[in-house]
Amino acid sequence: MKLFTVGYGGAAPQAFQECLVKAGVRTVVDVRLRPDRASMGAYVKAKAREKGIERLLGEVGVEYRSLPELGNLFLDYDDWRERYTALLARAGELLVSRLADVPGPICLLCAERRPEDCHRTLIAQYLASAADNEIEYLVP
Repeated sequence: MKLFTVGYGGAAPQAFQECLVKAGVRTVVDVRLRPDRASMGAYVKAKAREKGIERLLGEVGVEYRSLPELGNLFLDYDDWRERYTALLARAGELLVSRLADVPGPICLLCAERRPEDCHRTLIAQYLASAADNEIEYLVP
C-alpha cells in the first residue's frame, strides 16, 4: 500500500486539497506537535470542526486525525534527525499504535514543505520498513 506525506508550507489551500484528492488520500494524519498553532489559518486545528484544517479537508471528503504524540520534540536541536530516529527505534510501535484504526490510504501532514526537512519522513520510513509500504511525497 502507498503511504503519503505532505507539507503545507507555502501551499495555497486549493492546491493542497487538489493534491490530496488526486493522490486518493482518504485520511490526513497530522503529526505536528502543536497543530493548534499553525501560522496559516487554513491549516490550524481549530476548536470547531467547521474551521481550519478539518473544514479544509472536509470540503473534499478527506478525513482528519491529529496524533500529536508523533510530533517532533527535538525540533530545536541541531541533531533532531538522530534524536527522532532513536525515539522511533525505542518507542515507535507505541507511538504509531493509533494508526491501526485510521482508514487508508493515509497521508502524514506537517508544516515543512520539503520532506527532507521534516520528521514526517522519518515516520514514513519507519512505517514503510515495518509494513512494506511504498512512500510517496506529495508537493502541493
